[in-house]
Amino acid sequence: MQLKAIADFLFEVGMLKRTPRSGFQFLGTGNETVAEHSLRAAVIGYVLGRMSGTLSTDRIVLMCLFHDLVEARTGDLNYVNKKYVKADESTALQDMTAGLPFGEEIRCLTEEFNRRATPESESAHDADQIEMILQLKELGDLGNRYAKDWITAAVKKLRTDDGRRLARSILNTDFSAWWFKEKEDDWWVNANQDEASEK
Repeated sequence: MQLKAIADFLFEVGMLKRTPRSGFQFLGTGNETVAEHSLRAAVIGYVLGRMSGTLSTDRIVLMCLFHDLVEARTGDLNYVNKKYVKADESTALQDMTAGLPFGEEIRCLTEEFNRRATPESESAHDADQIEMILQLKELGDLGNRYAKDWITAAVKKLRTDDGRRLARSILNTDFSAWWFKEKEDDWWVNANQDEASEK
């Protein structure tokens, strides 16, 4: 096992924690790193795989984890950037995974994602879009009036029935509902009192 190559690779993957997703500069609010985006996209990919009942959840999750890996080298190019700049992603991916005992698997999964020729790759693409829809819904709930237009465009890119169903549910849910609903429980009223009584 080429442990030095693996260590270099893992340090390079860490660059994604410091690589911003550049589209938010046009939206005016919000920020997110590529690593943050990839983590939630992978979880969404898992959900879509489980919803399908037939697809390879493992492959969907791995495609979501690896789909923006090359941005550790290329940076994140938004739609305006891509009108004028073309990143050589295949060379970046080849260089990034050269010498890894599992490099070919990463390259194959990334190519599968990019080709969109399998049901798993379609679900992985939907997970990528749904992650952005979640982020935009959060920003819209917090008052960004432009988020709605971006959501409309993102929803049009969804290709699976499960992806569209999940997106509808997300858009009908307040982003803070998951924790704020507990305000109706005794916990919400008594939280500070319980802590004080324990001291």
